[in-house]
Amino acid sequence: MGYNQRSLSPLWIGVAIALYAFIAIGVAEGGLGVLLPSIVSTYNLTPATVTLLFVSQISGYILAAFTSSLVSSRLGLARMLLIAAVVLTMALIIYATSPYWLFMVAAGSVLGLGIGLIDAGINTYIVQDSRSANMIGLLHAFYGIGALSGPTIATTLLSLGMNWRQVYWVLAGIVSLLIVSVLGAMIYRYTPMTLKVSTSTNTTALENLGRSLQNPVVVLTGLLLLVYVGIEACIGNWAYTVQSVARQTPELIAGYSVSAYWLGLTLGRLILGYFLQRLGAVRTITMSLSLLMIGLLAWWQLRDQWISLPLIGFALAAIFPATIWLIPQRLPDVLVPAAVSFATSIASFGAALIPTGAGWIASWTSLEIIPMLMMPLALVMVGLHCWLVQHSLRGK
Repeated sequence: MGYNQRSLSPLWIGVAIALYAFIAIGVAEGGLGVLLPSIVSTYNLTPATVTLLFVSQISGYILAAFTSSLVSSRLGLARMLLIAAVVLTMALIIYATSPYWLFMVAAGSVLGLGIGLIDAGINTYIVQDSRSANMIGLLHAFYGIGALSGPTIATTLLSLGMNWRQVYWVLAGIVSLLIVSVLGAMIYRYTPMTLKVSTSTNTTALENLGRSLQNPVVVLTGLLLLVYVGIEACIGNWAYTVQSVARQTPELIAGYSVSAYWLGLTLGRLILGYFLQRLGAVRTITMSLSLLMIGLLAWWQLRDQWISLPLIGFALAAIFPATIWLIPQRLPDVLVPAAVSFATSIASFGAALIPTGAGWIASWTSLEIIPMLMMPLALVMVGLHCWLVQHSLRGK
């Protein structure tokens, strides 16, 4: 894996790029929830038809899921990140300028590809470098910072009189800084990111991907993360609409309540290392799922309170990074890059699938159905977590 070459390169450069990459994808994803009602109004959409924006991202996520480890092994992480940052910025610019709804929908595929490649590439880089593997919680906390910043920026700019297209120009500018940072690493020839990944066996990246997909631990880990990301994205995308439209919460309060949701997630991830050391990853996930059920029940049944959204965010915080942290302990080393790549990329599929399904069901019933729908999905996560605990390698 080139660890001897990595050890000669400053750790902080790779960590800084990784952290900002997760801020970038957090901003790109987090801002949509606040802007969704404006998009619906501009294009005369419904809760069902606006979900085409989520559906279009599916093709990009799927392509990233099956190609990220292969592209990284051929081009190196830096080139893959550069491509991903460029296409993600392009997608946001199309969002900001598209005169036609279908153009914006088509750009969703590009956005999904960019986010999927960044997510998979950075997660693999962090868990495989022994110097930074313990920073997985901090990495995902920075996604929370981006996801918190997205709705905060959007709410503030809308309140200052900017329209949603102008907000997307601002978000595109923030994401474009990732292009600059990756180019800097390539010019500097920062070895850990520019080195092409080689395996310690005679198998190719494609063969390792095939082997990993035959392992039920990989497939069910991916399914667990898919449901997790779906819940996280569904709440992030629809909570503002549920609060402001269905529950008549003032728009400014509704917008900042979504920011509070992401703040809870960010705080939870900042202190994740403490819980991992004291309780271990498995117990941390178990406790998080229990707290999640409480928070979701409160959001569903108690309409006028505000504490449930930050509580849900805090409960969700540990699940994704702790599950990723467990992958190298549950699988042979040779399968880890492909497994992390597949699991993280296919998890992004949930960010399109579950918010889309919730939007369609809400169009047939009401927006109030969305909080209720999160409960059975959380129970699915509980079942998958229990299976993985029972069938993964013991004593790790």
